[in-house]
Amino acid sequence: VQLQASGGGAVQPGGSLRLSCAASGSIFGFNLMGWYRQFPDKQRELVAAITNGGSQNYADSVKGRFTISSDNAKNTVYLQMNGLKPEDTAVYYCYYVQRNQGYWGQGTQVTVSS
Repeated sequence: VQLQASGGGAVQPGGSLRLSCAASGSIFGFNLMGWYRQFPDKQRELVAAITNGGSQNYADSVKGRFTISSDNAKNTVYLQMNGLKPEDTAVYYCYYVQRNQGYWGQGTQVTVSS
């Protein structure tokens, strides 16, 4: 399974970005897709996740600002990030689970700065 993430970049506080992550390869349908982020010298933390049934989970720090969605037919997950804050600056990683095995995408940098 290969994961191709895109959509990171630099934005001013209060701005928006949309991350996308598409899975390809030996795809059998995902159980869960999500986004983690990693700050310098910190462990990765969950940002948001969505199951193939549509159930969603968010970190408290992003609730009300970020929205996760998926296109199951395309095995693609999206993260709409609104109201970005400097503390959202991190490397964001896509995560994909199928048949109880997890896969990571390459990180994409999100920088929020004035």
